[in-house]
Amino acid sequence: MTVRSQAERLLAEAVELLEAAGVASPRADAEQLMSHVTGVPRGMLRTSARPNAMQVKGFRELVDARCRRFPLQHLTGTAGFRYVDLEVGPGVFVPRPETELLAGWAVERAQAVVAEGRVPVVVDLCTGSGAIALSVVHEVPTAVVHAVELDERAHGWAQQNLMGTGVDLRQGDMADAFADLDGTVDVVVSNPPYIPVDAWESVAPEVRDHDPALALWSGDDGLDAMRVVERVAWRLLRPGGGVGAEHADAQGEAAPAVFTGRWSAVRDHLDLADRPRFVTAQRP
Repeated sequence: MTVRSQAERLLAEAVELLEAAGVASPRADAEQLMSHVTGVPRGMLRTSARPNAMQVKGFRELVDARCRRFPLQHLTGTAGFRYVDLEVGPGVFVPRPETELLAGWAVERAQAVVAEGRVPVVVDLCTGSGAIALSVVHEVPTAVVHAVELDERAHGWAQQNLMGTGVDLRQGDMADAFADLDGTVDVVVSNPPYIPVDAWESVAPEVRDHDPALALWSGDDGLDAMRVVERVAWRLLRPGGGVGAEHADAQGEAAPAVFTGRWSAVRDHLDLADRPRFVTAQRP
């Protein structure tokens, strides 16, 4: 009969509690919390973790908070996004894995400009934690990256994450941001708010109770902010420049329709779960 280690017993106890609380990924969350507390990598927890009394207490407190649906990233203080790690916490939207594909699109557009022998100019609207802006400057070091965030607390988190990167971070409304860049930008990218105001009940507690409201709700159809992105991108982009913006999976037709008319090459893109996730378009 195999005797389980203390770490294994704690993990099993945590998984049971997290499952009962309705957490979608109980085992992964339990392991990440124990790794955070002990400093032992997830893959080595069962063989190498020897939590002391203080760590056991801290782990159980974090599990309890996760059961009350505090976001995992708020509890660990970090969120991985593509090839960078971001500091996150109360007051900022936690970047999601789905958005990594949109960031990848922006990186590829910027790299294409570099291949033409030019310095790409990229603008990230509604930057939040700075995830997309940081990814672009990390993967395309020659790019000139600008970002804007309206919410004061979120802007503070973006300042921390973008410090020392050279990104031009501003606080304000995207609607009138970067008038000094009109007609000179190669790539506009945005993960704007896109949840309809009447969809409150369908939103996960981690999101509706902890992400800032400014990052979530966007009018009756969820596309108010997308319409602003469309207008601002048209103003900022040079001919041939591209815009990409994330949307809800139910907006795979409605979001591209916002760009129908004066834009060319309008198309929607699927995420890794084959759900509609972001729209791209080009200024003729």
